[in-house]
Amino acid sequence: MVIHSGTKLYTCDMCHKGFAHLSTLKTHQHTHNGEQKPYKCDLCHKGFAYLSTLKKHKCTHKNHNGEKPFECDVCHKGFDYLSTLKAHKRTHTGEKPFKCDVCHAEFAQLGHLKTHERTHTGEKPFKCDVCHNGFACLRTLKTHERTHTGEKPFKCDVCHVEFAQLGHLKKHERTHTGEKPYKCDLCHKGFAQMCNLKTHERTHTGEKPYKCDVCHKGFTQMCALKTHERTHTGEKPYKCDVCHKGFADPSSLKKHKRTHTGEKPYKCYLCNMEFAYLHTLKTHMHTHTGTNVMCFM
Repeated sequence: MVIHSGTKLYTCDMCHKGFAHLSTLKTHQHTHNGEQKPYKCDLCHKGFAYLSTLKKHKCTHKNHNGEKPFECDVCHKGFDYLSTLKAHKRTHTGEKPFKCDVCHAEFAQLGHLKTHERTHTGEKPFKCDVCHNGFACLRTLKTHERTHTGEKPFKCDVCHVEFAQLGHLKKHERTHTGEKPYKCDLCHKGFAQMCNLKTHERTHTGEKPYKCDVCHKGFTQMCALKTHERTHTGEKPYKCDVCHKGFADPSSLKKHKRTHTGEKPYKCYLCNMEFAYLHTLKTHMHTHTGTNVMCFM
């Protein structure tokens, strides 16, 4: 009767969330008492939130030869469980059978739907033991915990720089490979990161979503707004380590440092004269052409 009527007879004493089955309530209560994975494997000591998941996991120990009996007929990847294979196949078919009752967003996996639903309920059952911040999913908590431990488990194979998050490593690796997978639909220019593509697209649309609270001037990037706001506050956080003069943005500091180092990175391709600043080179080009010509170095 409970299954067909949708009645949720069992309520959590702490967050008042309702459940149709007592067993599901008991599993949920582990998220409050800190026992998020109370079921432990007696062979490898890995923890699981559900007894059924532990039982499935134990099958991996029975397979001593590492065999994965369930194979995808599209990409031939192997899986330990039929259920995992079925979930994987949706990456090929695009099927998203799990739908949110609130906003109707669709998901390929039930777990992803459950995590999404917390954006509507505000539920954050996973708590940090150090600062007590709450998170909607366990993976986000694990990532957050590295801000306390300093752990950086993801290492670049090329330069050995370490990262706390896999996504940050993937972005970094593109500095070595030159890969630019995010393409502009209008001019087809490629970018290594999605955020850079979004910023670039504003050069086509003219969108300036970041507004100054003082003068209401708009900017395409948040960093440009932050630099602009210093014209109102007078803040100059970037200091020269030679003369201690302050600047509102790092590019101005970089230009200033050339007065100490004597660096002149801009060269005239006609007479080989060198200049510390690009605008000085452009002015110099008038002596050759009488027009403002951009010099190629």
